[in-house]
Amino acid sequence: MTDKPATPLLDRVASPSDLKGLSDPELKALCGELRAETISAVSETGGHLGAGLGVVELTVAIHSVFDTPRDRLIWDVSHQCYPHKILTGRRDRIRTLRQKDGLSGFTKRSESPFDPFGAAHSSTSISAALGFAVARDLGGAPDPALGDAIAVIGDGAMSAGMAYEAMNNAGHLGKRLIVILNDNEMSIAPPVGAMSSYLSRLYAGAPFQEFKAIAKGAVSFLPPPFQEGARRAKDMLKHMAVGGTLFEELGFSYLGPIDGHDMDQLLPVLRTVKDRATGPILIHAITRKGKGYAPAEAARDRGHATARFNVLTGEQSKAKSNAPSYTRVFAETLIEEAARDARITAVTAAMPDGTGLDLFAERYPSRCFDVGIAEQHGVTFSAGMAAGGLKPFCALYSTFLQRGYDQVVHDVAIQRLPVRFAIDRAGLVGADGATHAGAFDTAFMANLPGMVVMAAADEAELKHMVATAAAHDDGPIAFRFPRGEGTGVTLPERGEVLEIGKGRMIAEGKGVAILSFGTRLAEVEKAAESLRSRGITPTIADARFAKPLDRDMILKLARDHEALITIEEGAIGGFASHVAQLLAEEGIFDHGLKFRSMVLPDTFIDQASPRDMYAVAALNAEDIEAKVLDVLGIDRLDRRA
Repeated sequence: MTDKPATPLLDRVASPSDLKGLSDPELKALCGELRAETISAVSETGGHLGAGLGVVELTVAIHSVFDTPRDRLIWDVSHQCYPHKILTGRRDRIRTLRQKDGLSGFTKRSESPFDPFGAAHSSTSISAALGFAVARDLGGAPDPALGDAIAVIGDGAMSAGMAYEAMNNAGHLGKRLIVILNDNEMSIAPPVGAMSSYLSRLYAGAPFQEFKAIAKGAVSFLPPPFQEGARRAKDMLKHMAVGGTLFEELGFSYLGPIDGHDMDQLLPVLRTVKDRATGPILIHAITRKGKGYAPAEAARDRGHATARFNVLTGEQSKAKSNAPSYTRVFAETLIEEAARDARITAVTAAMPDGTGLDLFAERYPSRCFDVGIAEQHGVTFSAGMAAGGLKPFCALYSTFLQRGYDQVVHDVAIQRLPVRFAIDRAGLVGADGATHAGAFDTAFMANLPGMVVMAAADEAELKHMVATAAAHDDGPIAFRFPRGEGTGVTLPERGEVLEIGKGRMIAEGKGVAILSFGTRLAEVEKAAESLRSRGITPTIADARFAKPLDRDMILKLARDHEALITIEEGAIGGFASHVAQLLAEEGIFDHGLKFRSMVLPDTFIDQASPRDMYAVAALNAEDIEAKVLDVLGIDRLDRRA
């Protein structure tokens, strides 16, 4: 850690309105101070460093030219927003980023009027900005009246189809709308796909600018430094696409590429756009992720997400792991299975590092596919491979799988195709908060006919489930596992193929049975230790499967015990609902069984440590113990059984 940087200009900025009184040279100098403050803050909190450093100049330029919050500024993906938060009255709390009761790591409507729209997932900003533009023109917010709608879309977000759906609609409507493409040549991973290649070709030659649509081709309306560049651009673009660029074909006036770190370009271009734009316009700005901080610029991911770090060296202060992460166990097990079966392939959506598939790609590059930020395509692409006789593992974060759910239903489940869904980041994930919590996958996957849904209780179980998925060819199958390190159990040399729909008994007891689905099993066992001191010996079982359920085991637990409690790291409507349905249909409740379920509460939980988030959810060991005592009618203060 180092002392906070000297920031005399930044100290004068309490809100974007304070930028209006700064000269252009002062705005340039402010960028250096804002970058230093961002680095200093994230060194203390950890977080998404590289993307924010890449938009420092854009942030200052936009806020100095436009009139936020009357002008709606939407960041996409909004982990780019740290410099924006510093300039918009939140500097005094910037060192609480991603902490309990602190600032969100993303834009958040409830946090500030300068955050008009949350965008913690990608590729939504143009749709939202178009909505604001229509609301403006129809008088949706007369006091104060809505101004411009500005979408800053970058860090790979233009690789998703939703962005183009929005641009197509915006071009059709013709509303005044400003889109700034922050092209940093990086999503979370190196860019993939034809769109990336297209953008690369656009700026492969000499820098050029084009602003023809604003004045129907009259480049004289451009600031003088750009006029010659615009003329060159026209000649160049004639040979690249019939009728101009892809963006112009979608109905946008196109300006760029420009240097997104050069205030001498940014300021006059934004001022011209503000003064003269009529319909939708796209400004193509080239930036560098991690700009201005050597350790980030040198990193493969440009400092995308960091733990706390030493500002001078960039060394991150990550805690030493006592066990391999669940993600690594999944990746290494999949590699082992792929060595035995050449039909196994792997698909990820711009998250090869996050899902562990970077390891798979090193070993089997021709069998690993990063489709970009395109979960819908990734799911159907996997379905096509399955229909063609391959064994695809579609590895997505739980919260990102939500974006491909229609394809899971129509392209996978209805056709009963054996796609294997590896659902990472199941449950509560900590600092990323509600937007990245894997709360709903059990509910929405287990509702689908023919879908097998598993949850690993520990890393050894995960290894078994990877093997089970590899061997399962009778329809789709999914297995979920959390972020972070495992429990430290001994890993088997090879995963065992589990019998579909069969759970396992962990401990025999009496009175109350606890049926766990997922990694809360470790908390159940802690609770059982405390309960034994009261003379209560619960039966403990690991369900393994939410679909199909182990009917025999569950019905035996229900019939042999006074009470049955289920626990899971998922929302209402998941595992417990399926158990309750079984018990109701079998008439078990008619015989007086006390049934309780422990699930994630019906609310979104803000960022904190995972343990603190599970405390809010009441799913830690002490909460499980309290639930057992409550169902048995025992006062928590009474130590006697």
